[in-house]
Amino acid sequence: QVNLVESGGGLAQTGGSLRLSCAASRSTARMESIGWYRQIPGKQRELVAAVTRSGIFHVFDAAKGRFTISRDSAKDTVSLQMDNLEPGDTAAYYCYLRMDLATSWGQGLQVTVSS
Repeated sequence: QVNLVESGGGLAQTGGSLRLSCAASRSTARMESIGWYRQIPGKQRELVAAVTRSGIFHVFDAAKGRFTISRDSAKDTVSLQMDNLEPGDTAAYYCYLRMDLATSWGQGLQVTVSS
């Protein structure tokens, strides 16, 4: 298991921006993928964005054109830039890391978008 420390999140207005960051406690060089999930109350956790070891970036459909994921492999961090936020983006956001056949999770960040 790897400790993932998240930062960012908070409150934004519709159309605003927030940035989430996640730092791993050790090297992520062997990672299979790293990224962000979110969980809206009463719903299942869903993948928001991820980057694979081969450098392929994924962003789920509702966030395309609004959210951008980036990874700094030298600092073992991953960030999620969220622009043009909508009330439907209100959720708890979790950083994850899939590496060495195990999945690590961050503690979660609350993002609240007001209308």
